[in-house]
Parts: sequence; structure tokens; C-alpha cells
Amino acid sequence: MWLLQRVTAAFLVVVLAFHFFLLHFYHHAFEITLMGTQTRMQDVGYFATMWLFLVTATFHGVNGVYNALVNQGISGTPKTAVKAILGLAGLLLVAQGTRVALYMNGFLA
Repeated sequence: MWLLQRVTAAFLVVVLAFHFFLLHFYHHAFEITLMGTQTRMQDVGYFATMWLFLVTATFHGVNGVYNALVNQGISGTPKTAVKAILGLAGLLLVAQGTRVALYMNGFLA
């Protein structure tokens, strides 16, 4: 998991740079609209990038919180409970994010 945490961090840095460039420098805040977002999400490459960003950020965050708690000494039943709760929270976040992304690209509209 250590290596995967580092790989996801590198991916997040690259995609976040893309996000900032596209939505904060190329387009300005006043130019960002719901319609424009829906148009961008209809592009398969953009949709895939944003969905991978969602999944990667969720894994990176959930795994980071779990590892921080393990490093603080959590063990036994609390460790198992935290793992289950964080795992469920991660799955729900990805499911809801996927639902929103599919709606934004017109697949669920």
C-alpha cells in the first residue's frame, strides 16, 4: 500500500495541475458554467480523467486517514471498525461521484 499511496499522489499532482490550468487559467471563474461543465463531461477523455481523479483521490484520502490512525497505535476491534467504516465511506463517495459524473455527461439525464 505504501507504493500505491505514492503512485496515487503523483497522479493527483498531475491531474490537479491539469484542473487548475484548465479551470483557473485557461477559463476564468466567471466563464465556468453548468452548461460548460456538462459539455466538458461529454468528452470521453475528460470524463475518464475526472472519474479517475475521483477514484484516486478517494483511495488516497481514505488510505491516508487509515494509515495515520494505524501509526497512532489503533489496533484490534477499533482498527477493524475504522477499516470497515472508511471502506464503506470510500465506496459511497465513489458511487455518488460516479452518479453525479454520469448525470453531468448526460448518460443519466
